[in-house]
Formats: sequence, C-alpha cells, structure tokens
Amino acid sequence: MDFRQLETFIEVANLKSFSRAAEKLYITQPTVTNHIQNLEKELGTLLINRSGKNISLTEAGSLLYKYAINIINSCEMAKFDLAAYKGRIQGHINIYSSSVPRKHILPQIMERFLHEYPDVTFTLSDEDSKRVVHSIIDGDTDFGIVGAKYPYNSLDYIELIEDKLLVITPNNSQYNAPNYSYLNINQIYGEKILLREEGSGTRSLLENELGSMNIDIGDLDIVAYIEDSETIKELVHLGVGISFLSEKSVVDDIKLDKYKVYYLDGIDLSRRFYFVYHNKRQLSPLNETFKNFVLDYIKNFNIKSSK
Repeated sequence: MDFRQLETFIEVANLKSFSRAAEKLYITQPTVTNHIQNLEKELGTLLINRSGKNISLTEAGSLLYKYAINIINSCEMAKFDLAAYKGRIQGHINIYSSSVPRKHILPQIMERFLHEYPDVTFTLSDEDSKRVVHSIIDGDTDFGIVGAKYPYNSLDYIELIEDKLLVITPNNSQYNAPNYSYLNINQIYGEKILLREEGSGTRSLLENELGSMNIDIGDLDIVAYIEDSETIKELVHLGVGISFLSEKSVVDDIKLDKYKVYYLDGIDLSRRFYFVYHNKRQLSPLNETFKNFVLDYIKNFNIKSSK
C-alpha cells in the first residue's frame, strides 16, 4: 500500500474534493484520481462515493480512513521522535486566527513556543471567526483562535482570554464625555456606523446583543462594512462615523487621542476568545505538540485575566 496514495485518500476524505486535495498536495487532479483508483483496485472495493459534486466515504472508505490516519501519523511520529532524539524538532504549523487574538494573544504564545522549538516555522492567516471554523471543519487546518463559538459536535472550544467591545467615536466636541464613560443606546441612532464584515465575532456579538433588546441592526445607519479594524479606526478618526471595536485593540490609540471610546449603557458587550480544534481528527505529531502547548499555556499562564 503506497503512502502517497493513503495521503491523497485522507485529503480527499477531509476536503470532500478531488481538486482541493490536488491543490493542498501540490499535485494534479488526474494524479489524485489515479491514486484513489489504484487504492480501490488494490483493496478490491469502492472507497469513495462520487455523485456529481458530492463526495463521501463508503463504509469501506470510513474503515480505511481510521487505519490510514494511524499509518500516516505513526510514520510522522517516528520522524518526530527521531528528530527529538537528535535534539532538533522541525516542521511547519498553519494557524488561522481572527484579528484581535492574532495581534494581542498569539505573539506571546508563539514567542514561548519558538523558544522551546526554535526550528519550527509557522504561517499565521488572518480570517474572521466563521471562516476559521469552516477551515477546521473542511480540513484546511487543525485548529485556530476565534472570537465566537459556532456549534459543531466535532469541535472543542477552550477559553483563552476575555474582552469587551467599546463604541469608538471621533474625538470632537460632539463626544466630550471622558473615555470609558457610558453612552445611551439612543445616542447611536442617527449616527453613521462602520461595521465589521459578516462572519466576524465582533459583528456577531453586536447583532446578538442588540437583538436581545429587540433592536434590529438593520435599523441603524450603516454606511460601510469593513474587514480591517485598522481601516475602521482611521475612518472614525477622520470623522466618517462611529464603530464598535475590541477594548484590547484601542489601548495604544487612546493615549494618542486619536478617537474617543465608550461603553454602551445597558448592553453587555463582553466576550471571550477561544482556541478551537477538531476533536475527532488525529493530528500530526507537530500539530498535536502545538495544541498541547497552547492548552498548557492557558492553564499555566492564566492569560484569561490578562489585560
């Protein structure tokens, strides 16, 4: 049984796509098809149901998948343990994260991890919370950091840190109350509002909390949907409108008086960030090491209460 065929089979099963498996493995789609067909021929059974664009594992495919994961990861574990024995653990980690934890949580985690494993490299991708979760479900990555929970039985969420959303406003005579005082909800009606894109944890929290007060976010005067919080800050600074951003992301700007920040009276805009991972997928040795490192980091360094 060829290792490359097993790797291809695993990626097709995870991604439910021959073309996406080809992209991830840097091989052609006909090569993927050939690997699967040869594996099915060798085993004498159909492994994958192909019905139009829908791909699923047969019962035989589901059985093989469990063994294939163990075979590939046993090989990876052997390489990993031998590298550790020689005093050099190498590899590459892909981490998906929403914007606030990417800037304010992950740097300290990665600094400590790389101090312990200096030969590891990593890619850090900026995605909103919904896309991070979908990337894990679709098999593009094994874990990520998000600012909102999306319910899937196959995912575990571990709390990392607490945060709050603040209203940020231009620093002008209209908003002359001290920073971190309270605005009434009525004061944001009629104001032009800059909102994060759909799928962001920030927007999801805001919509849910306003909805609990029977306030439809569509009733607000929303003039823009923006993915980048730094762009939102600059637009608020220029007086284009007001917005809602993480308390952690505005600390340095407040010292420069770029804009004003307020809590919204009567609405709880507190939230949590989570390390999320797939609980039914066998991780590679390096990814398992990183996952365990993060879980130990959360436990030992108590970053939930950090500011």
